[in-house]
Amino acid sequence: MASAGKILMLVENLSVPFDRRVWQEATTLKSAGFEVSVVCPRMVDRKPFEVLEGVSIYRYPMPYTANRAIGYALEYSWMLFFSFIYAIYVFFRRGFHIIHVCNPPDLLFLIALPFRPFGVKFIFDQHDLGPETFQSKFNRKTGMILRILFALEQWTYRLAHAVISTNESYRQVAVDRGNVPRERTWVVRSAPDLKRFIAFDPVPELKKDKPFLACYLGTMGQQDGVDYLLRSIKIIMQDWGRKDIRFVLMGGGENLPVLKKMADDLGLQDVCHFTGRIPDKLLRQYLSTADVAVAPDPVNPLNNISTMNKILEYMAMSRPIVSYRLVESERSAGEAALYAEDNNEEDFARKIITLLDDPELRKKLGDYGRKRFEEKLSWERSTQQLLAAYRSLSVSHE
Repeated sequence: MASAGKILMLVENLSVPFDRRVWQEATTLKSAGFEVSVVCPRMVDRKPFEVLEGVSIYRYPMPYTANRAIGYALEYSWMLFFSFIYAIYVFFRRGFHIIHVCNPPDLLFLIALPFRPFGVKFIFDQHDLGPETFQSKFNRKTGMILRILFALEQWTYRLAHAVISTNESYRQVAVDRGNVPRERTWVVRSAPDLKRFIAFDPVPELKKDKPFLACYLGTMGQQDGVDYLLRSIKIIMQDWGRKDIRFVLMGGGENLPVLKKMADDLGLQDVCHFTGRIPDKLLRQYLSTADVAVAPDPVNPLNNISTMNKILEYMAMSRPIVSYRLVESERSAGEAALYAEDNNEEDFARKIITLLDDPELRKKLGDYGRKRFEEKLSWERSTQQLLAAYRSLSVSHE
């Protein structure tokens, strides 16, 4: 039987299928007739190897995730070693004609490079801007590490046969900073698949006898603003005396232990529940029950031009949103969100209370967000761009 081609996907910062974007891309490509293998870290008690929905997943051990510069050097060295060993194994056992790498970090071109003499094409799937991520995490505007990050990004752009970006802002960076011809770039948004990301009836038990539930969903890194959210919750619960809200924070990340301790230090242990990474069904139950969904990513050069997955997931579940006014968040959510003053934790708290105290406004924003998502932002629209990027490489193999 003819195959559209064989693909190896490489991802470092999340296990698959927990990385929703990578998993949707993998299953979409599988449905289009490609043979797909994925190499990723092993997290959350996953098997070293399994086949899910026809996608072969190879997971290497990841003993820790870094939160300091020297730690990233160790983590990424470990990742490169195991990813390359698995890539060689997959190449000789199953074969692949395209290697699809997902950053961060901008190092995976080093694994794609040795396979070029064998005719393997290279797709760069840019999830983050590496230099801006470093600047946001470590508050550095210059220095040797930053110069290295820009150089690694340039090499990745230069060697890629096609570049996939999560939004138009990232695509423009590839064109302007990376000198990638626009016809070799595509926007594939990280939107949930409406056939999979289906709402449930509310589950009142998840509120733990509180009238209201507010939810956060996403990675908990240094740049994700969960510390801003915790300070906003302190204002709501302690300064304003609201005792009728339960806050549930879903997701993992290198900053999770720090944030749990921060919540305890602020006296929020009775109102904030950190779930860690949880099964998709429970995640959707929480979002289906939530009265408000929050996106506390602060305004900075990286966040301002990044599409936050959580925004699209909230919209898909018809949840009203509170966010800071990031450029790409506003482009995605439009009138589905109330926008707080830049990095103002008290105003963020105020917007949460505004929504909780106005059920008609909550319904209006939630309905608008769902309609906008279906018409403009759904995964079904992004699949066309993903497949167009692959068709541009013109591979077809028996």
